Amino acid sequence: MALRWYSVVVDSHDIAAQARWWAEVLDFVIVYEDEHEVAIIPKHLSVDPITDGREWMRQPQGLVFVPVPEGKTVKNRLHIDLAPHTSQDREAEIALLLDMGATRVDVGQPDDVTWTVLADPEGNEFCVLSSRDR
Repeated sequence: MALRWYSVVVDSHDIAAQARWWAEVLDFVIVYEDEHEVAIIPKHLSVDPITDGREWMRQPQGLVFVPVPEGKTVKNRLHIDLAPHTSQDREAEIALLLDMGATRVDVGQPDDVTWTVLADPEGNEFCVLSSRDR
């Protein structure tokens, strides 16, 4: 089978604000924006490397924010794991995320885990893992 992962869709109340928040966190760029959706992709992939006629593969995978009227009421079934590089101070990165509007979340994780659960400004959970070198 040759399906391609196109995007992860994030239901949002304020699609523009959510897209900009995540673009800043991930160092992504907005590649499409209208009142129905905002798409972001990795900045380093924003130049189209495919020139062999496979137009359907040109857009790199990213996040797409779409409007929904209802609020979030339960824990996410899918979440993003973020990991700082070993040269970065993990706690400083978490503090920066909190300064940007993230909040700490208790989803029942034990106290001795090596990750921290946070939520974006609209309550979508994500984790900051231990530092990695790959």
